[in-house]
Amino acid sequence: METRNLSVLIPAYNEAERIVSTITSLKLIPELKEIVVIDDGSNDETGFLAEKAGAKVIRLEKNRGKGAALNIGANYISGQYVALIDGDLGDTAQEIKKLLMPIINGQADITIAIFPPASKKGGVGIVKKVSSYGLKKITKNFFHAPLSGQRVMSIEVFRELLPLSSGFGVEVGMTIDAIHKGYRILEVKTKMGHAETGRTWSDFRHRGIQLKDIIITFAHKAKVR
Repeated sequence: METRNLSVLIPAYNEAERIVSTITSLKLIPELKEIVVIDDGSNDETGFLAEKAGAKVIRLEKNRGKGAALNIGANYISGQYVALIDGDLGDTAQEIKKLLMPIINGQADITIAIFPPASKKGGVGIVKKVSSYGLKKITKNFFHAPLSGQRVMSIEVFRELLPLSSGFGVEVGMTIDAIHKGYRILEVKTKMGHAETGRTWSDFRHRGIQLKDIIITFAHKAKVR
């Protein structure tokens, strides 16, 4: 039986600072088969560094957004299991192993990483609160980490959820579709860490775009159900 059966998909936009340490950390996972980085129109050296670190890199000429990047990346993986992760996990990326075991053991169909509390003051939590409320309203389920992009599932489940929602609505859209298809979701506590946003104008602008995408996704999913 093939033991190296985990494909990792990383949608990355301007992640040159952490992409190498993220890939290096993933390589410590015994089950790892391949790492595919979708360089989503970065204007830094993300793609070059990822390729040099040993990942397969798919380069997009223009920034297409997280959901679109993952949809494109889905065509380039061959593992029995799929991990979706962000490019800024750095040395903590190997924690994704904690999400793989419940899938292999049949405890869940999809696992989602719960991060430790943030180490610095960020926003006021509006995006997370809206996401939790919307998911509860549509799926009747409460999620501790509604926005976590760190997820593991079998290749069959992943394909059943394609195409993923566009932009930053990808996580809530995926969760809604998974619940309505009857898949079991398990949230798993991890020690993952990432580049935390702060309280600058750029950070608030990012959260505004994120909130817009999430609300659009909720509206679309509610309409089609």
